[in-house]
Amino acid sequence: MYDAIIVGARISGASTAMLLSRAGHKVLLLDRAVFPGGKAAATNLVHPPGILRLKRWGLLDELRATGCPPITEYGLRSGPVELMARLPAEDGVGEAYSPERSKLDQILLDAAVKAGAELRAGVSVRELITDDDGTVTGVRGETADRTPVIEHAHVVVGADGSNSTLARLLDAPKYDAHPVLNKSHWSYWEGLPHDGRVRTYRHNGKHAFTWPTHDGLTIVGVALPVADFKATSDEERDHTVISAFDEVDPERAELLRSTRRVDRWMTGSVPNFLRLSHGPGWALAGDAGYTRDPITAAGITDGLRGAELLAAAIASGLSGAEPLDTALAGYARDRDALVTGHYLYTRDHATIASHSREELAFIQAMHRSPTHGRAMVGMFATMVHPAEFYSPASIHALLDHLEPGAAPGWKLRMVRWLARGTPRHIPGATRTADRLVAKNLGPMGQYLAA
Repeated sequence: MYDAIIVGARISGASTAMLLSRAGHKVLLLDRAVFPGGKAAATNLVHPPGILRLKRWGLLDELRATGCPPITEYGLRSGPVELMARLPAEDGVGEAYSPERSKLDQILLDAAVKAGAELRAGVSVRELITDDDGTVTGVRGETADRTPVIEHAHVVVGADGSNSTLARLLDAPKYDAHPVLNKSHWSYWEGLPHDGRVRTYRHNGKHAFTWPTHDGLTIVGVALPVADFKATSDEERDHTVISAFDEVDPERAELLRSTRRVDRWMTGSVPNFLRLSHGPGWALAGDAGYTRDPITAAGITDGLRGAELLAAAIASGLSGAEPLDTALAGYARDRDALVTGHYLYTRDHATIASHSREELAFIQAMHRSPTHGRAMVGMFATMVHPAEFYSPASIHALLDHLEPGAAPGWKLRMVRWLARGTPRHIPGATRTADRLVAKNLGPMGQYLAA
């Protein structure tokens, strides 16, 4: 009898297994894959909150030893407007890394096994075992040679990806679900200078991106609305991606032409959903319980943060500090509270809608305001909640950094006057300004309109 059976041994599963094992619990870690093996089609970026978890767990030095360089600045260029800012720090960690995914998986898996988790690779789960009350009490599966596997535990965790077998067996419902909003081409480039920056671009319905990763390489890619995406030859994709850079950053496009792609083009698309993530004797972790578009590259970071929440909840339930079902329900609430704001922000970002004149003026104002610039890139990196960034106080302060004169356009000049220039005795002027701003901020204006 195990304390926990965890199905899926990559980011979320291995992290949860490691943390529970370190807390003294008996953990069985199952995966249908055989390790090492497989190449995850991921853009690898780990934002500072994820790096902070690795530091807490004593694994950051191992990550750094893989040779990937630190990333300290994120930026956005949209049409003629550019913002580049240093990442804010969280508990002293203000850098991101983009390690080779297989190496990060192995670091976490080795740490789980070292902590005492029992790993059985090459095992596919086929059924869940339940008691008369419907509480999950174990799993039935089989090895590659059809040897039966039957094991029992106090809790079974599904950390087996967005197409989770456990979620299917449990019939766990999705909510706030939205279809694939875009598809991406990306690959690895050799010879580009590494300057510790994530560069993203928004122009003419394209979202181009690039940042340094492992082995001296650089990730280069572009996301396109689903209707505009075409799976073509590698040479045609070279043209598609470099052309996207040509439109907004000709210097970077020339660098791409003068260096070379060293891997095949990969293709990715991800639906957006949250899924019921707990029930009697079971929980879901990582992409099994929540998946958002990869345009903000937050999947690994979310997986690490979610594993920390889930392990703490399971440990609380197993120790008797509270009933296990109560602890798992608390995990699900905490998970939703942690991710929902950024889920909405990512969905908005993933539509790749062109920025309006007013939005461009606000981005330019963020560039002029060091505080807002860092907060903006911190929001992209899951460090600043969108409701905090788009709060009335934050936007009112940002109005002071709009360009002087007529450049922001009449709408924002009126907003600035209503919010900052009208006599205080005029009732409702500031609220009127907030409503006008909300109408011109696209979907993210919901925070001001509330």
